[in-house]
Amino acid sequence: MADSTALCSPRLIAVGSQNPVKIAATQAVFTRLCGSARVEALAVASGVSAQPWGDAETRRGALNRARTARARLGAEWGVGFEGGLLEVEGDLYVSAWCAVIGPGGKIGTAGGENLLLPPPVVAELRRGVELGTAIDHLLGTQGSKREGGAIAALTGGRLTRVRIYEDLLLMALAPFLTPAFYEVQR
Repeated sequence: MADSTALCSPRLIAVGSQNPVKIAATQAVFTRLCGSARVEALAVASGVSAQPWGDAETRRGALNRARTARARLGAEWGVGFEGGLLEVEGDLYVSAWCAVIGPGGKIGTAGGENLLLPPPVVAELRRGVELGTAIDHLLGTQGSKREGGAIAALTGGRLTRVRIYEDLLLMALAPFLTPAFYEVQR
């Protein structure tokens, strides 16, 4: 495993959301890497549509959240997560992106964890309903996106958004965990 010393000196990690899932994932990853972490959450605008479509818009939302939270809190680290929709050959998937901005403005991003959405949810999304609302309608609940969301609902609780977001954050941290692999060779 790579040395994470550079990540772990006493630092403030700003999360660009007050969603408990995103905060918990950030806290878990930095605590796992560093033994402890000072994570502060801040509600910030994503700068993209309320329901992003496509990887480019979803990634941009994650980057905007990370940048804004880092700047507003004067933190050394900014973390942003953004959930979106991805259409592939007529099928619609829920997807997510994570962006990390570290000391010196260095950026890491990761996306994926695409999950096929069922027809009743797709029909609502195509009518302009946001995913969280469509999943709430499917489940007969409210506020699912602040808990397990589509991922937990559609895997029968076998996966959680926290776990998926932890994986995305770890992947976004790859340039910081193994910087030699990301340096330009001349």
